[in-house]
Amino acid sequence: MAKVYASSVIEASVEDVWKHVRDFNGLPKWHPAIAESSIEQQQASDQVGCIRNFRLKDGGVIRERLLALSDVDRVCTYAIVESPLGVDGYVATLRLTRVTDGNHTFAEWSAEFLCPPERERALIDIVGQGVFQQGFSALKAHFRQGRAPHTS
Repeated sequence: MAKVYASSVIEASVEDVWKHVRDFNGLPKWHPAIAESSIEQQQASDQVGCIRNFRLKDGGVIRERLLALSDVDRVCTYAIVESPLGVDGYVATLRLTRVTDGNHTFAEWSAEFLCPPERERALIDIVGQGVFQQGFSALKAHFRQGRAPHTS
């Protein structure tokens, strides 16, 4: 089983970051690789079991099922139902934690999935860098906007 893990510190409160990423249908507003998204069967985007159907900017289509969403723990877990990645059993978790030293957020994104052994390294890189780290970089840039630069 392939395992992917990425983490980052975002210079914003955990409440603000959670408010920005909580919407299971909200990927296009914060992840630069996502062109559009919709929730199937007109379900609520925070209803466990709902399926988001989104299109990547490169044209790929991915469907994911929401497995868990906790406002108390600030965690979202989901599974890929259909994607061009060629993976099986893909389950990912995005978790936010308050950093007590400053008004920051520790963000963790992890996934596990099955794939052909010869594709494992490439898929780990695609998910870890192309999805997780790219999302964290976009979140960091979003929360940096409008702040005065630090001066020494």
